Amino acid sequence: MPDKIQVARASLHMWEEPCISGTNGSGTVFFTGCNLKCVFCQNHTIAIGQKGKEISPERLAELFLMLQDKSAHNINLVTPSHYIPGIAKALTIAKHQGLAIPVVYNTSGYDSVGSLALLDGLIDVYLPDFKYVSSTLSRRYSHAADYFQAATQSLAEMYRQVGDPVFEGDMIQKGIIVRHLVLPGCTEDSKAVIRYLYETYGDHIFISIMNQYTPLPHVASYPEINRKVTEAEYDEVVDFAIDLGVEQGFIQEGDTAEESFIPEFDFTGLL
Repeated sequence: MPDKIQVARASLHMWEEPCISGTNGSGTVFFTGCNLKCVFCQNHTIAIGQKGKEISPERLAELFLMLQDKSAHNINLVTPSHYIPGIAKALTIAKHQGLAIPVVYNTSGYDSVGSLALLDGLIDVYLPDFKYVSSTLSRRYSHAADYFQAATQSLAEMYRQVGDPVFEGDMIQKGIIVRHLVLPGCTEDSKAVIRYLYETYGDHIFISIMNQYTPLPHVASYPEINRKVTEAEYDEVVDFAIDLGVEQGFIQEGDTAEESFIPEFDFTGLL
């Protein structure tokens, strides 16, 4: 991606964890492009970098304030890793102009410690994925054999910055929620992810175990994941987490593997 910020949508979003979406919605800004190329990406129309509107840091700051004015519980930066310098400038401007709600950094987890350091003091809640332990899986599905190494280092930096969770009522104000998406046929790696997170951070972070994997048409060439996660697979991972002692967490119930989680990237909020 170029150095200029590109955004595909800025709007209230209801489909995050309850302590982020709340009743009003999370003020999400979807950035164009991604530093991973996951074959199963649900946001692939923007992740491949072909749909977005170029905006300045000053305009991005205006979007943050607009979402705050719409009663968003927080500002939610979705896939922001490759625009950190511009985002840091926009957040600094917005905070000087009255941005007072928490800022959520919503990332794949494939971040560099040096880049995250530029955000120290600007981010309140880190919402990273932790996709894999296995380098075989991360190479095949995300083209990043070093994913686990990068994710462990970046998560440590995130925790250094924001520390333990802080809530105001039901809404998180500070801390880390780590998301793990269960993939078809990958329950053993899911267990390895949860074991690492719990043994490393215990109850100092929240773990969100997700069953919303949606096999979109572009995974047809990966037949082993060209299906939904079964109820038995998901329950096996959740039961493992419970037996391990995880209490600070979120699970999904029912048939959440639907495209309703995927918003229209139609430049809402930008025009």
